[in-house]
Amino acid sequence: QVQLVESGGGLAQPGGSLSVSCSASGSFRLNGMGWYRQAPGKERELVAVITSGGTRIYSDSVKGRFTISRASANLGVYLQMNSLKPEDTAIYYCHVDGLTSDNEYLEVWGQGTLVTVSP
Repeated sequence: QVQLVESGGGLAQPGGSLSVSCSASGSFRLNGMGWYRQAPGKERELVAVITSGGTRIYSDSVKGRFTISRASANLGVYLQMNSLKPEDTAIYYCHVDGLTSDNEYLEVWGQGTLVTVSP
């Protein structure tokens, strides 16, 4: 069983910075880790993902402002958010996908952490 623990987030002013991190525990073969977000009244959307090979993919709305990286031991992911805008306000969800020891696909979502950008 894979579990995710998220931390970070909080309140920042426009132009400020915040970070969120996520660590995974359990036995599985990691494919990718990433962050999605859901703003009030909107659908969940991709923010950034990093594959097991190190490829980084960002949404156009955060390119050049957010940086995703893997934490040590390869079972954690970190999102540094700079030059924050009010439209970045959302609940940020960690997402992991991979294969179990039986080669079955799995994906796991974190519980979500709130990021608020406001003057």
